[in-house]
Amino acid sequence: MILAKVIQKVKDYGKLVMFSHTIFSLSFALLSMLLAAGRLPKLITLFWILVCFLGARTGANAINRVIDAEIDARNPRTAGRQIPKGEIKKKDVILFASLCFLVMLVGAYQLNFICFLLSPVALFLMIIYSYCKRFTWLCHLVLGVTCACAPVGAWLAVTGKLTLLPLFMGAANTLWVAGFDIIYGSQDYDFDTANGLHSIPVKFGVRNALKIAMLFHIITVLCLGIIGLLAPELGAIYFIGLIIIICLFIMEYRLVSPTNLTNVNIASYSVNQLVSIVLLITGVLDALLF
Repeated sequence: MILAKVIQKVKDYGKLVMFSHTIFSLSFALLSMLLAAGRLPKLITLFWILVCFLGARTGANAINRVIDAEIDARNPRTAGRQIPKGEIKKKDVILFASLCFLVMLVGAYQLNFICFLLSPVALFLMIIYSYCKRFTWLCHLVLGVTCACAPVGAWLAVTGKLTLLPLFMGAANTLWVAGFDIIYGSQDYDFDTANGLHSIPVKFGVRNALKIAMLFHIITVLCLGIIGLLAPELGAIYFIGLIIIICLFIMEYRLVSPTNLTNVNIASYSVNQLVSIVLLITGVLDALLF
C-alpha cells in the first residue's frame, strides 16, 4: 500500500515537471561535457554534472508550475494541470522545487568554485523566466538562455574556463529552445492577448512569430555547423546528424501555419525531442569514436 502511494507520487511529480522533456537540454549538456573533456570525463565529474542538471531542470519546471498556477487556471488549455485542479498543493511543490535547487547548489559546489559561484545566476534565471511573460515578449529568449546554462555549465564543470565553442553551444541551445517555444506559444495568442500577457506571437502576430522562430532555427543550424568545425572530435557522423536535424526543422514548419495550429504540440515538442535525440546520438558517437 505504501509502495503504491510512493510510486503514484513519483508519477504525479514526473507529470508535473514534464520529466520526459529532460531530453531537450540534456543532449547539449552531455555533448558539451564530452567536447570539454576530450571524451569521457572522470566518473565523479559526470555524476555531479548530472546531479546539477537534473536538480536544476526539475526545480525550474516545478517552480514554473507554482508561479503560473493562477494563469494556468484561467487558460482552458492548461486548466487541467495538477495545481489548478487541486491534485497537488502549491506548498508541496515549493518544497519540492527548493530541494531540487539545493541539490543543484550542492552539485555545483562539488564540481569547482566557478560553477558554485555562477550557480545563483542560473537559479535566478530559472525563477525569473516564469515571470517574464508578464512584462516582456523576450520571454522565449530568457527561457532559451536559461536552458543554455546546461551546456555552458557542463563545459565549466570540466575545464573551469570558457572558450568560443561552449558559447556557440549556448547560442545554439538558446535559439533552438526559443524557436520552438515561440511555436508552442502561438496557440495561446488569443488568451495571452486578452489577459495582457507578452510573447513574440502577441507582439508581432502569429505569422511573423513563425518566421522569427524559423530564423532562430536557421541560426541554430549555423551555430551547430560552427561547433562541428571548431571541435576536432566531431566529423562525418555529427554532420550527418546535422543534415537529419535540418530535415526535422523543415518538417516542423510544414506541420504548422498561421491558419492551422492543430499540430503545434507535435511541431514544438515531438519533433524537437527527435532533434535532441539525433544531436545526442550522433554527437556522442563522433566524440567517443574520435
